[in-house]
Amino acid sequence: MDDTAAPRPSAEVLRAFGVAHAPLEHLDGGQGQTWRAGPVVLRPHGAVQEARWRSDTLAHLRHTDAFRTPRPVPTVAGGGQAGGWLTGGWEAWEWLDGATDPTRVEDVIVAGAAFHHALADLPRPGFLDALDGPWATADRMVWGAVALPADPTLEQLASVFRPVSSPSQLIHGDLLGNVLFAHGQPPAVFDWAPYWRPAGLGAAIAAVDAVCWHDVPLTRLGALGAGVPEWSQLLVRALAFRIATLVLLGAWDRAQTDHHRPVVAALVQGAAGTLVVS
Repeated sequence: MDDTAAPRPSAEVLRAFGVAHAPLEHLDGGQGQTWRAGPVVLRPHGAVQEARWRSDTLAHLRHTDAFRTPRPVPTVAGGGQAGGWLTGGWEAWEWLDGATDPTRVEDVIVAGAAFHHALADLPRPGFLDALDGPWATADRMVWGAVALPADPTLEQLASVFRPVSSPSQLIHGDLLGNVLFAHGQPPAVFDWAPYWRPAGLGAAIAAVDAVCWHDVPLTRLGALGAGVPEWSQLLVRALAFRIATLVLLGAWDRAQTDHHRPVVAALVQGAAGTLVVS
């Protein structure tokens, strides 16, 4: 997105988060709507209930040597006291140094597993039921709450769906491009997309994304899921989730079908037990 077309935080918003005098820099990612102002990253907050819940949760989540997250930045209320998390349609997060690297899929999966372990005892938030849009709808489709679109590739994947018994919990549904690596620091998990699914699904989505878009060989899929229960089923559902999202976005065409065909074939064979990916 052109910097001039991207929504910008107003002077009022910058003052509210205490960065009125910091230079404003447009960042890649965040659908072109993310900005840095000194030590703070600002972005439109989206659904209020989800945004407040995420900030409350990550403000108190205990970090470990295996992962960290950006902390939310509160507004500065009268008298210099901390206010709420949201103002003027924006939220703010601390800036963390580092860079993403989708080719480091093993390290992303390890960081995601540590993040998921820290979330394991949290209750399911009610706002998940109200989420809509292509990603939330595709997730429900793949797990049987909504019918999948009529598409031959999705029908092929769905033909090998089997019940998954692993318990559901809060997970991050888009890990691969949302883990920062910095020398001497634990990986930083950011831009949390919450879903209520088996913890291994986060790893499966990262693995599928790596194979489809970052030249990670199909032969590495088995090793990427080492120790993850029901890995073959999670992989086939992860790929169906990504494809269903593309269908709902109007971005699924012949070129996409051709691009995904080898991965679809391998995962269908794996889920059917004729190719070892579990």
